[in-house]
Amino acid sequence: MIIDIIGAGIGGLTTAIALEQKGIKTRIFEQAEQIKPVGAGIILANNAMQVYEKLGLRKEIEENGNPISSMNITKPNLKSLSKIDLTYFEQKHKTKNIAIHRGTLQQILIDKLKSTEINLNHKLASIVEKTNGYNLKFENGEQIQSSTILGADGLNSIVRQNIFPKNSIRNANQICWRGITECELPIKFRNELNEAWGKAERFGFVQIEKGKVYWYALKSFKKNKNEFSINDLEQYFGDYNSVIKDIIKSTKKEHINIAEISDLKPTNIWFKENVCLIGDSAHATTPNMGQGACQAIEDAFVLSECLNKYDITKAFSEYQKLRLPKAHQVVKASWLVGKMAHLKNPILIVLRNQMLRLLPSSVNRKQNEQIFKLAEI
Repeated sequence: MIIDIIGAGIGGLTTAIALEQKGIKTRIFEQAEQIKPVGAGIILANNAMQVYEKLGLRKEIEENGNPISSMNITKPNLKSLSKIDLTYFEQKHKTKNIAIHRGTLQQILIDKLKSTEINLNHKLASIVEKTNGYNLKFENGEQIQSSTILGADGLNSIVRQNIFPKNSIRNANQICWRGITECELPIKFRNELNEAWGKAERFGFVQIEKGKVYWYALKSFKKNKNEFSINDLEQYFGDYNSVIKDIIKSTKKEHINIAEISDLKPTNIWFKENVCLIGDSAHATTPNMGQGACQAIEDAFVLSECLNKYDITKAFSEYQKLRLPKAHQVVKASWLVGKMAHLKNPILIVLRNQMLRLLPSSVNRKQNEQIFKLAEI
């Protein structure tokens, strides 16, 4: 059996590694002409790092990233509103939360593959069902016969559009800038993620390696996303803490990416016959909980275990049963967090901030306990 994976992102590569280690042959088809070390940072939370421990990658990822022991929500002046202490989970699961450059992680995953071929410049155009499988047509004119397909091609998944056309992408009406810069954070910020919430906007930053910081900034918009410019970032966050202003000022404009924030409205069907969705293709989420890639990594682990244990139909069914409730919980919670972070009414902002300050740490711990726990198969 050969399983064809559409997409060489974090989810697709991790799935290929997990399947390889089960003795299952895979091929990857990626639309990019070459895999470059581009992109922003990524935070691999405890659940993702537990998977990479099982795949034998934890140590290498830790050596190439930066450990994060707390996640903080703050006011624009970086005064704390809520703090999640991650050391409890580090001790419980024997894994750290790691912030790392996305390109660095991608290269680590590629280097781990032994037999999987990665076919670049293969953007999927369509899937045609045949009596004995599927015909994959690519925009470069090539056609491939396939018996089993995994769609790991993201929010705008061509696999999903071909097999499950009835789905909808939700726009959060938020614009997001992401950047990486070389700067030295004050010592107190070097092993934590900080996200400052303002009025219909926020700014987050985290160190991904010594002297290198990944940051993201979001603002709400009503009608015209084009009203926002990279050139005005310093002005948008001009009343924020000097650490944040220094981060923006030190970032080269060519190192800043801009995108709208969207997710996939939860759908209850992730597979049809021998075609199955994983990662953002199945459950794209807004980035408000830092769990997008982490949930794709969990998919990889659970699906590989199911494919090792059952035939294709049973494996896809069990995978969906095990993963769908948690993934949907993350999507819904992340959407709500995004709305709460972008309140505009000053009175509601005061109430929100007070609620965050008064929320018991035990509640935060319980919520993260559910997110960090892997499925039992």
